[in-house]
Amino acid sequence: METFRAIVVSRGEDKKQSVAVTELRPADLMEGDVTVAIEATTVNYKDGLAITGLAPVIRRFPLVPGIDFAGTVTESSHPDWKKGDKVILNGWGVGETHSGAYADLARVKGDWLVRLPDSMTPFEAMAIGTAGYTAMLCVMALQRHGIVPGRGPVVVTGAAGGVGSVAISLLSRLGYHVIASTGRTSEEDYLKDLGAAEVIARDELTGPARPLGKERWAGGVDAVGSHTLANVLSMTSYGGAVAACGLAGGMDLPSSVAPFILRSVSLLGIDSVMAPRALREKAWSRLATELDRTKLAALSTTIGFDGIIDAAKAIVEGKVRGRVVVDMGR
Repeated sequence: METFRAIVVSRGEDKKQSVAVTELRPADLMEGDVTVAIEATTVNYKDGLAITGLAPVIRRFPLVPGIDFAGTVTESSHPDWKKGDKVILNGWGVGETHSGAYADLARVKGDWLVRLPDSMTPFEAMAIGTAGYTAMLCVMALQRHGIVPGRGPVVVTGAAGGVGSVAISLLSRLGYHVIASTGRTSEEDYLKDLGAAEVIARDELTGPARPLGKERWAGGVDAVGSHTLANVLSMTSYGGAVAACGLAGGMDLPSSVAPFILRSVSLLGIDSVMAPRALREKAWSRLATELDRTKLAALSTTIGFDGIIDAAKAIVEGKVRGRVVVDMGR
């Protein structure tokens, strides 16, 4: 391959960001011991922020964005990987400080890769993507804390987004009574098809939080932050826990210590970017067996390489439901 397609984000002396589709050469790839031909990727909320420049996701310029991919190893000097291996990558600064998924080729460190489960295609892996992998990390954290279905309902915020959609599907299949919180109440049928038992309007959780509210759920998965997370915490029952993994509503947390010291509520921080490899492998192994593939298809939309930039803009505008899969051969 003499040249290959790539989306490149650059920044001028005026600090303004620009995005262009261009041709690169293999010699333009960044350092790493494994080269991967990318077959599928996805557009996450974080990718939308990176391409639009609405948040400082990209910290090295010029750079190829895209925080996760699935594909086939074409070259490797890493002992764990050989030519022909099918792999997944999520995080590790890819698409932020290391060129990422929005190109036909990527060169990365082999330690960042996870083997694609035998039962899963690259396109299914990217229908899950970082959002779905993060959702599984949240579910695992709640389970480690003892939040089992018998403890009571579990709330999922940002329910129509990527993390929320997969979290609902996983939790409902595991037997939880799931309450979905969304700003798009028109998506009620979609959320109930995924497994939500109840759907509540986002407005119920966006106002200033009381120190303690009425106990409504035993646990939660929150991808929103700010007032939403504060309200979720204030309404969590005694001994409950909330897994926090996102900041779509803001990085602040206008809460009090009351839920923590009066109800023994735990706030579980979930990081998918630098999670250790063993935890990643466990999460992907569980996704391969516990996520309903029919629901996965229902929450996914497939686009081609040429649709990435428009999809990135749409996702930050709240116009994307579920997951967006990019078929790099389309």
